[in-house]
Amino acid sequence: MLTLPLSRPDGQPLSVLCLGAHCDDIEIGCGATLLTLAEQSAINVHWQVFTSTPERRLEAEAGAKAFGSAARELSVEILDFRDGFLPYEGTAVKEAFEALKQRVQPDLIFTHYGRDAHQDHRLVSELTWNTFRNHLVLEYEIPKWDGDLGQPSVFCAVDAETAARKIALLQQTYNSQNQKRWFTDDLFHSLMRIRGMEANAPANLAEAFFARKLSLGPGHAQR
Repeated sequence: MLTLPLSRPDGQPLSVLCLGAHCDDIEIGCGATLLTLAEQSAINVHWQVFTSTPERRLEAEAGAKAFGSAARELSVEILDFRDGFLPYEGTAVKEAFEALKQRVQPDLIFTHYGRDAHQDHRLVSELTWNTFRNHLVLEYEIPKWDGDLGQPSVFCAVDAETAARKIALLQQTYNSQNQKRWFTDDLFHSLMRIRGMEANAPANLAEAFFARKLSLGPGHAQR
């Protein structure tokens, strides 16, 4: 399978915007990919989470620092919208996206799967596309009770060490979640194993993403 590397033609660090509705979403959805990208090329990361509590904010800040430790630059913003209620605070959430657009012009955006069953996830995905209309956007997946996993089209192969590091960092950082029945090592590893099989990844492990639009060829000015 042909592999396309992610890098800027001018040699500058790749600007990566990570968006999560909840405090552990980014790490679960694309944590191993971020670790892999940082090993392969220079990246700057802006990390934005939309819902939190005081306890969860501390966890999210620690998670961002752990998963973004190898980035050239890391900026973290944790907002305090209420979990489960993002669609009902739509105006304020939209304003947060508009403010973000003024501060960050990313080369690559990680956001939620547009058909995710969770209402907060769907809104973040919708507003990502509404706000950043001419960017490379990859939608990550979150395993959950709803059984809404789809058929992704983009894969990032990860090695066994990186996969293990992702899982260890999740368990170390999110103490408030590790008593939940679904927040387990085997679940996180199993999903990477399935996606690794689908991608024919060298170590049989991968994270997967949905790409609505992907342009191949010479770049063009953003507008």
